[in-house]
Amino acid sequence: MGRALAGVAVFAVLTAGCAASPDESQSRPGGRVFTVAAAGDVLIHPELVQQAAKDAKRSGKGEAGLDFDPLMSGVRPVISKADLAICHMETPVGTPRGPFEGYPEFLVPPQILTTLKDVGYDTCSTASNHTYDHGLKAVTRTLDTMDRVGLGHAGSARTPEEAEKINIRDVKGVKVAHLAYSWESFLNPTPQKERWAFNRIGTDEIKKAEARARKQGAEVVILSLHWGLEHYNEPSVPQLQLADRITKETGIDLVIGHHAHVVQPIQKLNGTWVAYSLGNQVARHSTPTGLTEEGAIGWFEFRETASGWDVAARYRTTLVDIPPEAEPGEELPRGAVEDHRLVDVGRVLADPGDLSADRLARYRLAAERTRGFLFNRGAPGGDGLAELSPED
Repeated sequence: MGRALAGVAVFAVLTAGCAASPDESQSRPGGRVFTVAAAGDVLIHPELVQQAAKDAKRSGKGEAGLDFDPLMSGVRPVISKADLAICHMETPVGTPRGPFEGYPEFLVPPQILTTLKDVGYDTCSTASNHTYDHGLKAVTRTLDTMDRVGLGHAGSARTPEEAEKINIRDVKGVKVAHLAYSWESFLNPTPQKERWAFNRIGTDEIKKAEARARKQGAEVVILSLHWGLEHYNEPSVPQLQLADRITKETGIDLVIGHHAHVVQPIQKLNGTWVAYSLGNQVARHSTPTGLTEEGAIGWFEFRETASGWDVAARYRTTLVDIPPEAEPGEELPRGAVEDHRLVDVGRVLADPGDLSADRLARYRLAAERTRGFLFNRGAPGGDGLAELSPED
């Protein structure tokens, strides 16, 4: 099938800051249209487990005394609106009551998977440098739990047979395949006898997987990659080289990147959109940098044309609010953040209510900084990339 379904038409931003759309004149009459939302790393640090316990006491909800819904609910309106929503579940899960672990060998509460489903995610990439932190048993437990809550998955496997399967979903009448690959952890590499349990990055392997997906009827193929260098807002040379090869040598329709924990550019490369890193969707690093709390939701509209698919790219800025640390008995400043919360920055800035000046300034900084990083490698105008307005 080659790149028959991978064509991407250039589209223009009509006015500064407004949403871009594919060229309607190129659309096939009655052609199919669907939207994809993709976000950054889901990385549940111990502070977020503590927050979930605090919220469970308030709500009386959640399994085994943990409720992640308040943490994540800020992005539900945009994630749930997409026809296909893809998350990146970076770590394995443990049992509902723990014990849980943070960096460097993560084992996180399985309750987060229920929340991801409730927020609106349909499927997740599971290939990362932490996939094998606790061996095949934890890989199996993670995928079993995802099956139980109704989340699809790509990137890891419980058996050699499952490793050969392709995650293909019907999205508004279009068969969409999702592939996921990662570099391997040096701390916990998969043993030779279980190398099938985890997809390692390699152009040849990706080509073969795409061919299998196309043979099984996939009309669109989306690729998630766990790659690059942590805490760098510019993609590394190996990232750029791999992105160039994938967009030249395969028919992949969209590339979604993770691992850097900060936002990197979204660029149209050789006619295909590449999101090098969408930052963190939700995380709480032991030493927050400000940048590690900022993220982006990529929003991609696929429109069928006579020659394949046009893809329009937009984004929404997110931010993880972190409460300031206070000494015992000390009151927080008026208007200060009291809980860890994932914030849809665009929606809050459109209707700030009675937020303090300091919080508004923080949200504006996140929006401006994220925009700068996302547009940093695009042609003038960001290759047509635009912000997804709160009304969309």
